[in-house]
Amino acid sequence: MRNEATLSMESNAGGQVLYMALELSNTTWKVLFGTSASGRRRERNVTARDLLALLAEVARAKERFGLAADAKVVSCYEAGRDGFWLDRALRLNGIDNLVIDSSSIEVPRHMRRKKTDRVDVGKLLGLLLRFAFGERAALAVVRVPSSADEDIRQLSRAIERLKGERVRHLTRIKALLAKEGIVIQRVGGPAWAERVAALRTWEGKPLGRWLQQDLRDDGEQLALVVRLLAERQAERDALVAAAESGAGLKARQLMRLRAIAAESSFVFATEVFGWRSFANRRQLAGAIGIVGTPFKSGSLDHEQGISKAGNARMRKMLAEIAHCWLRYQPTSALARWWAERFARGGGRRRKSGIVALARKLLVALWRYLEEGIVPEGAQLKPAVAP
Repeated sequence: MRNEATLSMESNAGGQVLYMALELSNTTWKVLFGTSASGRRRERNVTARDLLALLAEVARAKERFGLAADAKVVSCYEAGRDGFWLDRALRLNGIDNLVIDSSSIEVPRHMRRKKTDRVDVGKLLGLLLRFAFGERAALAVVRVPSSADEDIRQLSRAIERLKGERVRHLTRIKALLAKEGIVIQRVGGPAWAERVAALRTWEGKPLGRWLQQDLRDDGEQLALVVRLLAERQAERDALVAAAESGAGLKARQLMRLRAIAAESSFVFATEVFGWRSFANRRQLAGAIGIVGTPFKSGSLDHEQGISKAGNARMRKMLAEIAHCWLRYQPTSALARWWAERFARGGGRRRKSGIVALARKLLVALWRYLEEGIVPEGAQLKPAVAP
């Protein structure tokens, strides 16, 4: 990915750069072209996902603006439903593309404002030009993972989705039985249909015909989810065990620490540590969304809490690991620090303390993976023979 300094130097070389902003929708893409040497704009509509038509419009825009056929093209679009395939396709065709974080785009603070695709694409092109000429804060650029990194991340998210579906089926079955005065300890299993037929209501009567059918259907779906979940988890474990680099290796390194198990280590590796690099701890905390948001204006000065602008899956898992760290690494420096500052406080203070511990733990895990520095006082799991 080209940075803003590179884009600025190119655009000063005789103005031989065509800038393109795309506003994507499910049916039509609105495309706006412009150059640094002229205030003119060229707006076109392209059928969604028609890459050939988009490239043809790029060629016609170069002719319209008097640019050479091999002139540089810099484009941008907002991160959204279309994901990153378009970024890869544009780069494959020689276009420098930026995927923009939508929340970083400036908008008027009026109670009511215009919101159309034409207004949005015009705003996006203006911000792209500012970014290209060195105004680094104009846009926040999303880091695009490789196809392989995105694919392995999908395995982690599939496991999370299946676990959620398993909980939903269990909860629904227990709720259906509870309304008939029935409580059972074990739901599902190979003989689930027979067990449903043998159940009796609070007054000793068999369950209704359609209630039994509903329970059997839910039981079959639960069995399928449990089987798929076991298969995906086995695939994950095999991948981590055999990996020699990337997310699999990072997950295996994290699993050496007590309090970090297969699920959390794989989430950490696939979401952040396995494919992203950070210059400092502030960049790392910003990517997860656990940086502070101070509010200072005149005599007002208070902290609004963490930004929550980063990876929500990582924040959720990091909070769980912070609790586990206190339980399984009680002699570590981080656990002692938390106990001294927050253990005697009330619920609100302890909750704030967990967030503070999570941030410190995130930085400690990053240094452990990048530099091999084990968190102070932390214990490693016993080595297991292959």
